[in-house]
Parts: sequence; structure tokens; C-alpha cells
Amino acid sequence: MKWLATNLFDFETEETLGQRVVFYTLEAFLVAFTIKFCWEWASYVQNVAGIAYPVGLARYIDLSFMLQNGIAFVNAALVTGLCLLGVTRKGPTWAYLAALVLAHVQYATRYSFGKIGHGSNLVGMGLLGLAVAMIVFQDEQLRRRFTMGFVYLFTGLAYTLAAVAKLIGTGPSWPSAKHLLMWMHERQVDVLASYGSFEWNPLQEIVLEHLTLGTVLLAFGLLVELCGVLVWWRKSRYLILPLLVGMHVGIALTMNIYFDAFVYELMIIGLPWAAGIDRLNALRKQVRAEDPHIRHLKLFSSGSNTRSKGDTTR
Repeated sequence: MKWLATNLFDFETEETLGQRVVFYTLEAFLVAFTIKFCWEWASYVQNVAGIAYPVGLARYIDLSFMLQNGIAFVNAALVTGLCLLGVTRKGPTWAYLAALVLAHVQYATRYSFGKIGHGSNLVGMGLLGLAVAMIVFQDEQLRRRFTMGFVYLFTGLAYTLAAVAKLIGTGPSWPSAKHLLMWMHERQVDVLASYGSFEWNPLQEIVLEHLTLGTVLLAFGLLVELCGVLVWWRKSRYLILPLLVGMHVGIALTMNIYFDAFVYELMIIGLPWAAGIDRLNALRKQVRAEDPHIRHLKLFSSGSNTRSKGDTTR
């Protein structure tokens, strides 16, 4: 398993500037969207009278108290404060873990009224990675390495298991265009109920006329999800993650289902930002080293310092 740990975490290799930039971008994203989701869920649960269909944590703990006296907003404020303590490193090492627990309570409360959403799942798993890293490791580089590896590990696992679940539930016929047509019409009803109007976009019109295209799109999505574990390897990571983004774009265009947080996170971890930043940084250093004007300023500054020291000695 050493090869897997090396591909995911790579604790022994010196970290680059680009890798640090990507990590801090990811951390800022996870914190921002955790806070965003918690406030949105708080606003939603304040408009309902009671728990209708307990899910997850709500099956074991009565969360009806979250619906009273603005407690959901208080909880969102606590999550916000804990996340800020975590990102600034000003609070206890368990700040992210506490924020995750409270955010999960908010999540279980919000989705105990019917349909369960999973648009925030990757954000939650990323926050878990941060929480574990802050508690287990003292060195900041090790924390960054672990968090990124944890995110790659569970992103790949989540998509592959999603594909396996589809095949277990429906079988090889899952990519059938008939299924896509059914989902498209179901979403048409949802959009009509929410906004009062609906129009098919050009891609949807083509799929309605050519069922083969619908089958191809579903087969592509299923195959990409099955290959999710390729995220674990550095060499294939920047191939499969952009394909997953493309899959989500296809879902949005055909079924009007938007996984915004998923797409943003996949774009942060799935494009070679670190390599690009490191190349620019190396180029900047090379230009500075080769620029005669900059060298002259350095030599002049060095000479001035030497003379100053000599004058002081005299």
C-alpha cells in the first residue's frame, strides 16, 4: 500500500509554492461553503413546524429543538465562528471537528422533510479531512499533505461507489435513454412547480429526438464514475477529474440538476494549478536572476552594507 500512500499523501517530498496555494484555496472554499450551507439550511428549517421524515442522525436524536427560537441560526453562527478559528489557526485544534459535528446536525435537520440532497457531501468530507489533519498532525506541511490526500481518496471512492450503486440498483440497463427521458420529464415538473415556466434547451431537444444520444451520454457518465478511483494516481488524476466536471455539466444541461459545490471543488483539485504556479514562480526567479539592472541593485546594496560595516569599525 506504500505506492497508494505515496500517490495520495507523499509526505516525504518537499512541498512547492503551487501546492500550498492550491491547499489554501481548497481550505478557503471548504470553509466558505460550509458556512454558506449552514446559513441556507437555517433559513429553510425556520419555515417548517416539525420533523417529517427523520434521516441519519435525526433517527437517533430528536432534532425538533433545532426548529425553535432561532436555534438553527445560533448553530450556523457557531459553525461560522469555529470555521474562522480553524482557518486562521487561532483556536483549538478541534475547531474544525466541532464545526463539522454542528454542520452535520444542521444537515440532518434540513433534510428530515423529504428528499435528501447530497450536493454538500464533498464539502463535508473535505471538512472532515481538515478536522483530522489539525488534530493528528502538528506540522503545517503534514496537515496540508494529509488533507489533500484525504480529499483525493474519498472523491475517487465516492464516484466509483456511486457508479457501483447504480449498477446494483438497476443493472446494465441503467444507461438506457428511457431512464434519461424519465428523469428529464421529472425535472421539468420540478422546475415548473418552482418557477412557473420551463423550456427545453437545444441539447435536451436533441436527446428527445435521438434516443441513442441519451444512451451515449448516460454510458459516458457511468464509465467516468466507475473510473473515479483513478483520482488516487497522480498520472491519471488530471484526466479523470476534468472528465467528472464534464459529466456534471452534462447533468446540468440534460436534467437541470446543478452540483455547483462539486464542480468548484473538482476544478480546484482537478486542474494542474500547482504546476502552473510553480512554472511561473521559476520563470520569475529566472528573470530576476538574469536582469542586469536587478543584479546591479543587489551588488550596490551589498557594497553599501559592507562599507557601512567598515565605517562602523573605524
